[in-house]
Amino acid sequence: MNNLPVIVAPMFLVSTPKMVIESGKAGVIGSFPLLNARPVEACADWLQEVKDGIGDAPWAVNFICHKTQNTRYADELELIRNYEPPIVITSLGHPGEVVEIVHQYGGLVYSDVAHIAHAKKAAQTGVDGLILVCAGAGGHGGTLSPFAFIAAVKQFYSGTIIVAGAMSTGADVAAAQMMGADYAYLGTRFLAAEESAASEEYKQMVMDSTAEDILYTDAFSGVPVNVLVPSLLNQGIDPSKLTSKDEVDLSEMVDAKAWRDIWSAGQGVTTLDKREATKDIIETLTNEYHQAIEKIYTKQTEKVND
Repeated sequence: MNNLPVIVAPMFLVSTPKMVIESGKAGVIGSFPLLNARPVEACADWLQEVKDGIGDAPWAVNFICHKTQNTRYADELELIRNYEPPIVITSLGHPGEVVEIVHQYGGLVYSDVAHIAHAKKAAQTGVDGLILVCAGAGGHGGTLSPFAFIAAVKQFYSGTIIVAGAMSTGADVAAAQMMGADYAYLGTRFLAAEESAASEEYKQMVMDSTAEDILYTDAFSGVPVNVLVPSLLNQGIDPSKLTSKDEVDLSEMVDAKAWRDIWSAGQGVTTLDKREATKDIIETLTNEYHQAIEKIYTKQTEKVND
């Protein structure tokens, strides 16, 4: 097992139990959003599948804490109580209730945050880790540089720090550690994985895109998200008009929905150029990681010798 300091981020409508299992077997932490299992009755099957297939490796589920954003809130909370996933990643809303349940069975809770103020609030709830969603992240990305975000959070928080945003290589993982993070949070790198539930068209678009094809906009839900410009163009949407939700009514433009028709990715898409199995992606990341560490060590040694 490689034990690379990576968490494969839970991707809405993309992450699958198979991806989680293969991630765990390859030495990283896999995850999936509970909302990906539909209907809610299927969620128990997904949880059991992962428990049966992953062995003793850690894994995670993503839980939406805001009851208005998650109509399955009570059902999913009960599933967490019954199946005891080792790690629960919380998004939106107050994580206090899930913290209480998860800590009762000895699990960990990591809360994703995009602003320093949110990080302070989450830290006060007793979460075990904070996922700092920085600029360039897929999905609901933040705007802060990881350098600034990590430094600010370390002033008031001593728990586990996971950093997200535009990372897609093993060298990026090494850099995240050097900045002070315990884990790197990678999603986009796994969009085109064989175990991904993304459509073939979505996977191909990711492989064909670069960082310049990513648009940061709040036009779809009022919350800023990084989306693929080619997916907008496919739906007949002019990206230049998506400056603000208040300035454009998508319903008048096209019958398209975020996530289903408008696809997300982070700025790390540039390095994706082929379909691979999850285990092969992790093997590549691991090799790149060790090469990066060795390169730094070699340079430091050369400086000392000079």
